[in-house]
Amino acid sequence: MTIDDATKLMQTKISGASSAVVIKVVKMSDEEARISVYAPAGDIQKIKDATFQPAIDLLNKEGLDVQVFVYDINATPPPP
Repeated sequence: MTIDDATKLMQTKISGASSAVVIKVVKMSDEEARISVYAPAGDIQKIKDATFQPAIDLLNKEGLDVQVFVYDINATPPPP
């Protein structure tokens, strides 16, 4: 699996947990990416729950570090 495949997988998990999100992906290297998620406050825990174990599995099984940071979209608007 590539880091691009891993970020797509995580984006699918995020979108499944909340349909009202803005997702920003930054690829740091071939093995590391940061996903910033801006979501309604009520969806934050659902997104964290949906992405926690898959992120751990990607790290342990694939050697890919995909970090997911979830923000309240009303408190921290996404960058342009």
